[in-house]
Amino acid sequence: MITISEQDFNTGDEIATLQAGNDDDGAVVTFTGQVRNQNNNQDVTGLFLEHYPNMTENALSSIISEAKTRWSIGRVRVIHRVGQLYVGDNIVFVGVTSKHRGDAFSAAEYIMDYLKIKAPFWKKETTSNGDEWLDAKAQDHQKARDWL
Repeated sequence: MITISEQDFNTGDEIATLQAGNDDDGAVVTFTGQVRNQNNNQDVTGLFLEHYPNMTENALSSIISEAKTRWSIGRVRVIHRVGQLYVGDNIVFVGVTSKHRGDAFSAAEYIMDYLKIKAPFWKKETTSNGDEWLDAKAQDHQKARDWL
């Protein structure tokens, strides 16, 4: 299940949803990303995210489908926020269930790694030096290549 929204999410509620009525899976792995107060040696006060709705959902669906072909996983939940966010706000949630932890850990990391470079989100960071649009970092591209 994929949600892209300006609304915040509750990590505990999302974990409960992954677990509800799920007697098949013994592992639940989650990642939550938040706006941090520093980036590239600058103080950060906010982050603005834009996206192309249909393209974004299609890209995320494709990433999740690929993860399902690589690992034996059960439920998958991806939430990504858009709009104006501030330090400490939730940005992204990735949750994966599986019968065993190895598959859940790998799939969650894979989804997050590819989300960083394949999903069409544009991020503008507000810092003490002004606003700046961010590109995916070289290390993000390397993490994705490591899965090949």
